[in-house]
Amino acid sequence: MAQWIHMYQMLQCLPDETVNNLYPPATFPIEVRHYMSDWIENQRWEDFSLEKMEQESPAQILLDQTINMLQTIAQQKNDVVEKMKLMQISRNMGMFQSQPLQFAVMVRDILRKERVLISSNNSAQYQPYSNRDNMQDVEHLGLKVLEVQEIRKKMHQLQEELNWERQNYESLQGPFQPNGLDSARTEIQKLQNHIQQLEFNVKAMATKRFQLLKECVDCLDHCQSRLITRLKDWRWEQHKAAIGHPFDDNLNPLQNWCEQLLGMNGNLRQELMLIGERISDLQERLGQLLQVLIQSSLVVDKQPPQVIKTQSKFSTTVRYLLGEKVAPGKPVVLKAQIINELQARSLGSVPGDNVGELINNSAILEHNTASKSTCATFRNMSIKKIKRADRKGSESVTEEKFALLFSTEITITGCDTPYRIQMISQPVVVIVHGSQDNNAVATIIWDCAFSERDRVPFVVPERVPWRMMYSTLNSKFTSEVQTQHNLDNYNQHFLAQKIFDKPDFAEDFSNTMVSWAQFNKEMLPGRPFTFWQWFEGVMELTKKHLKVYWSEGLIFGFIGKQHLHLILKDRPNGTFLLRFSDSEIGGITIAYVSATENGGQKIQNIQPFTKRDLEIRSLGDRIRDINHITFLYPDFHKHEVFKKFYSEPAAPSIGGYIPVSLHTKVGTDTTLMDPNMAPLPENSLNVFPVDASSLGPSLAPLPDNQAGAFIVDTTPSPPNMATLPENSHVGFNVHPFSSPFDSPDIPQEIMESTSSPHHISQGNDLVSMDLDSIIETLSS
Repeated sequence: MAQWIHMYQMLQCLPDETVNNLYPPATFPIEVRHYMSDWIENQRWEDFSLEKMEQESPAQILLDQTINMLQTIAQQKNDVVEKMKLMQISRNMGMFQSQPLQFAVMVRDILRKERVLISSNNSAQYQPYSNRDNMQDVEHLGLKVLEVQEIRKKMHQLQEELNWERQNYESLQGPFQPNGLDSARTEIQKLQNHIQQLEFNVKAMATKRFQLLKECVDCLDHCQSRLITRLKDWRWEQHKAAIGHPFDDNLNPLQNWCEQLLGMNGNLRQELMLIGERISDLQERLGQLLQVLIQSSLVVDKQPPQVIKTQSKFSTTVRYLLGEKVAPGKPVVLKAQIINELQARSLGSVPGDNVGELINNSAILEHNTASKSTCATFRNMSIKKIKRADRKGSESVTEEKFALLFSTEITITGCDTPYRIQMISQPVVVIVHGSQDNNAVATIIWDCAFSERDRVPFVVPERVPWRMMYSTLNSKFTSEVQTQHNLDNYNQHFLAQKIFDKPDFAEDFSNTMVSWAQFNKEMLPGRPFTFWQWFEGVMELTKKHLKVYWSEGLIFGFIGKQHLHLILKDRPNGTFLLRFSDSEIGGITIAYVSATENGGQKIQNIQPFTKRDLEIRSLGDRIRDINHITFLYPDFHKHEVFKKFYSEPAAPSIGGYIPVSLHTKVGTDTTLMDPNMAPLPENSLNVFPVDASSLGPSLAPLPDNQAGAFIVDTTPSPPNMATLPENSHVGFNVHPFSSPFDSPDIPQEIMESTSSPHHISQGNDLVSMDLDSIIETLSS
């Protein structure tokens, strides 16, 4: 049975799929292994092999014994469901009657797999942080408790024997006189010596029993301290998950740990009661440990949103890790209330005044037999109104933090008195309008990233080193966009230059302190927004429209204009890169090398594309449209790189209407058609594209043989506008593409540069089109 004890402790760490593969439900369910563990491990399964047909008879005997024992165990169960399940398992195992050897080999292989798993007990794959050493401590405690129970049983037997011998001694005292036979005196002396030996043994065992009890309480205290620490770690990891840190939300190992310690505590309290005399210090310690365990087992499993808008619904789930031990009968109702920062600091005595009114703020603690969890789910909670504290200085409402407090009264089986338990959620910011959401999120980001363990609620530092800030920005960006492509050295340096307003600073910013005001209180120089508002806009744009481009390294991202000259200098005309706009929220622009009138070169920056622009036409199609750009930095032809992002030509509609397409026109771009698109055949009635960027009051009629198709253009046609030759098109072979911007190191010349060597020219504005206006113009 020793093997099953180790295996049972590991089961909670194994994936469900692994457990089902180890104990196939259809042939050898885990119940068989559990209820028959001792008998199974005492049989010689290693002797069996499919090649040894002579072993079929012993295998048949073992199969019959297994079925009979299962039926016997089933009859002994009081629970009807469990009894019926075991009877069904015994009937199902009849399938092996024609192949008993196969059954024996199956059990042999299961035991072998168990030994392999146990031998890798220290492997991280099966022993997560919460159970690696802790389960060994709990197992050690369990063995000590068993030893105490065994000593108590032996003491009871010795005491009964002692009582019997004393009775015999008293009965022999009367008949024998002092002048009696020597043999009688010898018998009495032997009996007296035996009684004295029994009394000595009982006292020695009582001393050992007391010492073991003390050791057990010390061990329980140690195990429970580690459990409380692990519960705090779990909550801390849950808190950090808001900024993208990895988090394992599985509470089952912690629940099992709590239940085991509760059982140990109950056994020790029972042993103390059976001593017959009060040992107050040990009893008080066990009572305190019990109270702490019961109160610490309430966990906010699914946190409420950390930014909550009043008058809107939200949900949250609270789990009780000792749910199976709750005394039956009276339902346990959890109630929630909203508390402010001052109240969170004094949870033991929360002031009576309410700072907010919650709707649907009560839920019943219910047990789920399938998941073995006991939870209270608040599905339609809402904050009806909130009472603000007096603000200091320039503090805004989006900097004020609240929390939800969950509380109830609970009675545990085996405990006489009910316990008052409570737990608070992570800090939340309450807003009344969607326009406050961005600033509220900034408050939560700062809190999750820079708060310390076991802090006074909800204290955070005013300043942090840039290296911590950058790590947070990178973690938040990659988790929000759901990408593995991190911000690189260029991005980090530019972000530091921007938040510190030091565009000419070339040194390392790592230890420079950044303040909350610089993060999301002070406006960036010359801009109507804060650093976080700008960064969050870029993150949202990338998440919704640029995820694939970013993940494949096609977007350079955060880079200053002064660095563009050093990167793009000496590159051929038409070389371009994609960078996030630093002048407006949520924009991406194209910087490219362009020829000057005197034959030189300059850097042009196309007006940024925003979320609205990319919803109308994708980035890939816009890159295809712009003829000024040809090579993605350093030297990847744009059609090789972006071809898979190009949209297919619009197919004719069922009604025979001419399809309309939108095209991006930049500056003096006079080409109406993409050179990569084949011209239309003559007499085409439904495939001619319309340059939507040129729609306007002037309509250029098409030749007669193309009746029904036309081009709308707002700008006068250039005097010598070139036309495409018939059937002309440009084709490119697609080659494997490696990410051009895969975390490059910043060249020394950039790090040493203190100012831009060139003037940066701003490209012409991109014409933004309204589809409804296009259709209205076409209809007229």
